[in-house]
Formats: sequence, structure tokens, C-alpha cells
Amino acid sequence: MAHRLLPGRRSLLKGSLAVSAGLALPAFTRSGRPSAEWGVQAGDVTRDSALVWVRSDRPARMIVETSATESFRTVRRVRGPLIGPGTDFTGTARLRGLPPGEQVHYRVLLADPDDPRRTSAPVAGTFRTVPDRRRDGVRFVWSGDLAGQGWGINPAFGGYRIFDAMARLDPDFFLFSGDTVYADGPVAATAELPDGSLWRNVTTEEKSKVAETLAEFRGNFRYNLLDENLRRFNARVPSIVQWDDHEVRNNWYPGQRIADTDTRYTEKSVDVLAARARRAFGEYFPVPTLRPGAREGRVHRVLRQGPLLDVFVLDMRTYRNANSPGDQTVDPQGILGREQLDWLKRELARSRAVWKVIAADMPVGLVVPDTTEGRPHVEAVAQGDPGAPLGRELQIAELLRFVKHRRITGTVWLTADVHHTSAQHYRPERAAFGDFEPFWKFVSGPLNAGAFPATALDGTFGPERVFVKAPDTANVSPAGGYQFFGEVDIDGDSGELTVRLREMDGTVLFRKTLQPGLVGQ
Repeated sequence: MAHRLLPGRRSLLKGSLAVSAGLALPAFTRSGRPSAEWGVQAGDVTRDSALVWVRSDRPARMIVETSATESFRTVRRVRGPLIGPGTDFTGTARLRGLPPGEQVHYRVLLADPDDPRRTSAPVAGTFRTVPDRRRDGVRFVWSGDLAGQGWGINPAFGGYRIFDAMARLDPDFFLFSGDTVYADGPVAATAELPDGSLWRNVTTEEKSKVAETLAEFRGNFRYNLLDENLRRFNARVPSIVQWDDHEVRNNWYPGQRIADTDTRYTEKSVDVLAARARRAFGEYFPVPTLRPGAREGRVHRVLRQGPLLDVFVLDMRTYRNANSPGDQTVDPQGILGREQLDWLKRELARSRAVWKVIAADMPVGLVVPDTTEGRPHVEAVAQGDPGAPLGRELQIAELLRFVKHRRITGTVWLTADVHHTSAQHYRPERAAFGDFEPFWKFVSGPLNAGAFPATALDGTFGPERVFVKAPDTANVSPAGGYQFFGEVDIDGDSGELTVRLREMDGTVLFRKTLQPGLVGQ
């Protein structure tokens, strides 16, 4: 495969945060120049544009300089927003007019609004723009579920070291498949491991309880940025980010009320919590459909990655109906909502890319139960009945039927969510609902969270579990292994798409190569 390597790895972080277990966030000094110690990140890169993110320690003007070389001998300067407390001192600048298919080096400076000559030390990053040429190929990684079940940043373990393994593959981007934070998952200073030793977390005030206020949600996103592996990764690999439930609360849905018996929450309206979480999410990730500081916006979008790939980012959380037994014979809202489903069908039909990756934040054929309200409800799509589609399955059946009858080629589903890694092949010959073409769905995760046993399959769409690696017991810590990410490599010459499911250190567990130009395979 023709795929460019970076001209040289560089030290991208200036003045990294010195944090040890139990230490709270550092107190920023207000004298001197602004500081950008939370690193930089780029997101939703296209053939000629990108978003660049930074966080300051005080009000500042964001300035981005770009160059074709890491020496920055010749630069183009972009004046970004004036950032302050309204966005928790985060800012995002859009870079336009970039050359397609090229390495872009950038550095962010923060200028004192009262004295523009007083600027921060530059913080550098890099990304590749989307190529116009098919032969350049595409490589990306995906995973989800970060700092869940109380397993946070453990310096003795090496922190979030899975990000270094992903960076070594030199991907064009990282698809962050949801549960980017665990706003409902406090992180204690220590947790006991099966051998009696202790897992020691970095802790902060905001991570000491479930998030309810906007400040607490913001603190959850800040927490992960205390990890130097993640900051280093962010500076080298651009992201495409989606969300799922733990950015707000486990298994949430619109209109939900938190039971009075759940004394962790004084705010009982999940809609109020979700609005605050969405605002913080848009402040801490460079997502063009979410304006920093705003309560509204959308997560679902399509990212066109050149002739070989379109990525369809779904939001299976915001528009869903209430969790239920999932046995409805009519369910127009489903898990996507009618508007998002129509959008997805329309964009899939428009796509001319060889491959169409459907980035789903929840699985389709794996049974994910929801017992948070004391009843056996369905959290994802499958409800365990292997017969004809019911409940949210009706909407997925409609989508699969549409893909078949419009002869849309090259669809591949990717997800995280269930805290193990697996590969499922769906075939109509095995299914109760047969009006679709075969397709693959690959699961990978967690990044740094508890690992869980494999969930049951639902036979409605005829899945076969071709590969799985999962623990036998629940909530296995990162020290016990079972931390995963996936890699997708599209060859620029043949157009073949190869999926590799990898462990935390990068070891390949499973590999599958798919052929281009087929409706189903």
C-alpha cells in the first residue's frame, strides 16, 4: 500500500503537566504569559480544512500557524477566537485552503488580549489532509470507553498507554467511538486488584462524584487530558469523535427522570444533564456541528475521506425512544429518530466512496440489557428475540433493506461500547429477517476501562460471531488486560479493506480483508 510516513517524530508537548496519583489539578499562575498546557488536537480533517483545538489557563486570543515543514520556516497565520470562561477557556479555529493529501504542521499560540506581544510558548501538532488520489490509501484506528468503572489514569501502569500503540501505526485519524468520558463514574484514589495490590488513580475534584453541573462535566473532559499519552496522541493524530451514554449517564435516553432512590443525583432531569454534557463535549472536542459554548448542535455527520472512504458518524443516543422491552411491532422513532435515519439513507445513496464505514456508537446484533430502572429493558437494538424485527430492530431492518435495494456497496459497521473485541458476520440465510445483503460489524474497546464478558447474539439479522476475545468475569481492570482497539487499512492500489483487531500493545488478534465494489460479502 502506498502510504506516507511522517518525516520524523517530534516532541510535540511543551511544558507537560506534572501529575501524580492523588494530586489535584495544578493551580495555574496568572502572572506572565498565557499557557496551553492541555495540549492541542485536530479534528474532522477534510481535503482542504481542519479544526484545531486548544485550552488556555486564562482569557487569550488563539492564533494558529501552519507550515508545510516542521521547521516552520514559512508559515501561514490564522487568527482564532478570543477564548475565556464562557467556553471553559477552550477554543477551536478552522483552518481553510489547505493542500489536499499533504502533511500539515501547525502550532498554536495564545496571546494576551491586552498585550498581543505577550504570547504563550507554541504548542505543535500535525495531521494529514484527505487525499484526492485513490492510490494514497487510508489507514485509521478506532476504539472507545475511556476511564470507565473507576479505572482512571494510573502513572505506575503507564497511564493511557494504548494511545502510544495506536500512534505507532501512523493512522490518518482516530475514530473515537463514544464513552469518551465517564461522567457518571467517579474515580477514587485507589482500587483493589484481584491479587490484593492497589490500582492508584490520578484524582481530581470533578471526578470524585457523578457529574451534574456544567463545571463537573467540563472537569470530566479535562481529566483525561491529564494523561501525557493522550495529549501526545492528540498532537499527532486527528480525531473523528462521537458520543454515547457515559458522557451523560449510564443508559440514558431523552425525557428520562432519575429515580429519587438514586441519591447520587440532586438534578433528576436527564435532559438537563444531557444539555450540559453536550455543551462540554462541544467545548473539549473539535466537532464542526457542535459550536463551542452552545447547548444545541448535532453529533451525527458524514466525513468524506477521499475516493476510498466516507465515514458516517451516528448518534444512537440523542434521538432514541425510551428504553423498553423492545417488543413493539411499530416503532417509527427507534434508536436513530426518523430525521437521522432519513439523513443516513440519503447520504449513503449519495456516497461515491469505495467504502462506507457506519460508525455506530452501539451494536446492532448484540443484546445489551438495561436494568438501571429495575426492569429488563433493552439498551441497544437487539432485544434477544431471534424472530422477526421488533422495536428498534424495525429501523435497522429498514436501513438494511434500503442498502440492498439501492445496491449500495462497501458498507462496514464499527462500534465499541461493550468492552470486549469481536467480529460478527451477518447473513440473510441465517436470519429471521432476510431482506438484506451480508455485512460485517467489528467491535473494539475499551481503551482504559473495565472489560466485560461477551454479550449474547440476537438471531434476527443472522449474526455469526467469527471472533471474540473477552474475559470470563466482569470489570477486569486494565492491569488484567482485555483493552483493545481496531485498525482499518484501505489499500490504495487494490481498494481492499483490511480490519485488524488489536490488543493494548498493538498485537494483532484477528484480521479480515474485504473486497471492494460488492453490495454484500
